Amino acid sequence: MTKNRSDPSRAGAAAELPLEGLTVVSLEQAVAAPLATRHLADLGARVVKVERVGDGDFARDYDSAVLGLAAHFVWLNRGKESFAVDLKSPAGIDAVTSLIAGADVFLQNLAPGAAERLGLGADVLRAGHPELVVVNMSGYGAEGPMRDRKAYDLLVQSETGLCSITGTPETAVKTGIPTSDIAAGMYALTAIQAALLRRHRTGVGATIDVSMFDATAEWLGYPMYLQMYQDRQVPRMGLAHTSIAPYDKYPTSDGEILIGVQNDRGWRTLVTEVLGMPELAHDPRYSTNVERVRRRHEVDKLVGDATSCFASADLDEKLAAAGIPAAQLRDLRGLIEHPQVTARDRWREVETEAGVVRGLLPPMNFRDVELPMRPVPALGQHTDTVLAGLGLTGAQIAGLREAGIVG
Repeated sequence: MTKNRSDPSRAGAAAELPLEGLTVVSLEQAVAAPLATRHLADLGARVVKVERVGDGDFARDYDSAVLGLAAHFVWLNRGKESFAVDLKSPAGIDAVTSLIAGADVFLQNLAPGAAERLGLGADVLRAGHPELVVVNMSGYGAEGPMRDRKAYDLLVQSETGLCSITGTPETAVKTGIPTSDIAAGMYALTAIQAALLRRHRTGVGATIDVSMFDATAEWLGYPMYLQMYQDRQVPRMGLAHTSIAPYDKYPTSDGEILIGVQNDRGWRTLVTEVLGMPELAHDPRYSTNVERVRRRHEVDKLVGDATSCFASADLDEKLAAAGIPAAQLRDLRGLIEHPQVTARDRWREVETEAGVVRGLLPPMNFRDVELPMRPVPALGQHTDTVLAGLGLTGAQIAGLREAGIVG
């Protein structure tokens, strides 16, 4: 297995992981909350994932794509400890409550009100543990008419208007990744770290609410302002840009390439140094972005006719040399084999119950220490360890297991 690597020459000695020594308990499932806690685990926190006895996180069963394991689960749950427990049992709730009493952070994304019914509401937990950071994640927020609605990623993308600006003029689509889940997970991660920093100064924890709806709405700020102040719905443009031209995919002799010209200087460089059409550089019909957007179809045809004479790789190099923003239109195999990934040695190996799998290093790159990529847990793999850490004897643990309270 590839070992984690750091550069001790920059620090003088092996550096401590940023969140080392912190304990996070997460009653989580699906994507949003597991994404937040996986990053906390990557940053060095101990993350105990509380799962249902028997089934666990339902994301474990989304598919069997990764050596028989679900791709979502492998992506989102490395570095955690799995504690399988029956939350309908008083003994199970007592164990989870005791675990949280020794934690720094408790995060949950159950249905609204469910944590409170289990006795795991923020007010109860923080009454005797005021330094605890509690994060409640939901689809639509803790109040409001949609509070109790099902909130899958697609539904939130639709309710917030994200789908209305994504796709082609003919068809609205959702994004190809769970954008609303990811947005909520990243805001939860940010809020947790901010709360821990404040606690370092004040000694007081926090109760934080993060919803997929609010997180996605925040990401829609630019088109939302256009609607509010210009009464203009941003049209669905495919790969094009509503306010910039040329900005789209263009044909090459062997495929397609993306070109995005951000300003008039870039236009002049594109047509003179790359496409061999210097007469267009100062043509008043195309010399300003306003005029190019107005004549978008003409511009796209002119550019496309010129780019179709080049092979994609040759044009890509020529555009890069001229400083013109461009990209090859890659598929996911292209990402896996991307020279930027390979040259920067981004792949590592991660252990799972089914064997070793590959994973990309976390995107937070500390110069003095490489963030660990610890194993993906099997369901209930750490139950005995967690209970022993709470002071239970082997006989007591065996009794709980025999009663079906833990697994």
